[in-house]
Amino acid sequence: MTLSLAILAFVTLQRLGELALAQRNTRRLLARGGVESGASHYPLIVGLHAAWLVGLWWLAWDRPASLAWLAAFAVLQALRVWVIATLGERWTTRIITLPGESLVAKGPFRLLPHPNYAVVVAEIAVLPLVFGLPAYAAAFSALNATVLWVRIRTEDAALREASASR
Repeated sequence: MTLSLAILAFVTLQRLGELALAQRNTRRLLARGGVESGASHYPLIVGLHAAWLVGLWWLAWDRPASLAWLAAFAVLQALRVWVIATLGERWTTRIITLPGESLVAKGPFRLLPHPNYAVVVAEIAVLPLVFGLPAYAAAFSALNATVLWVRIRTEDAALREASASR
C-alpha cells in the first residue's frame, strides 16, 4: 500500500468512526432533552464532506504525499482529538443543545468560539495540499466557507437560546 492510499484510508476510517460516535452522542443528547437546530442544512454538510473525500480518493490515490503538509495534517488531527475529547458526550456532527446547560468553556473553547470548525477549515485545505492539489483545496475551502457561514450562525443562535433557558 502506498503512503497516499494509507492516508486516504486513515481519514476515511476516522470519519466513519466519528460518524458512529456522533450518532451515539446524538441519541444520548436527544434522550436527555436535547434540541436539534439546523437539521435542514445537515445533509448539505454531509454531502460536501463526502464529496471532498470521494474526490480525494479519485484524484490523489496515486499522487506523491508531501511530508511537510502531512505533518501539518497530523497536528490538525491532534487538535481534532482535543476538541472531541473536550466536548465528550456533547460532541456530535449535528447541532444539539441541552437547554439550561452551560457552554463548554475549557480546553480549546477557552481560545476559540468554534475550534472544531477551525480544524475542519484547515483540514479541508491541508489534506489536498498533502497531495499537491491547491485548486482542489481552494474550491472546497470556498464551498465549506459558504456552508459554515450558515452553520455557525445557526449554531450561535441555538446556543444563545439554550443558554437563555438556564
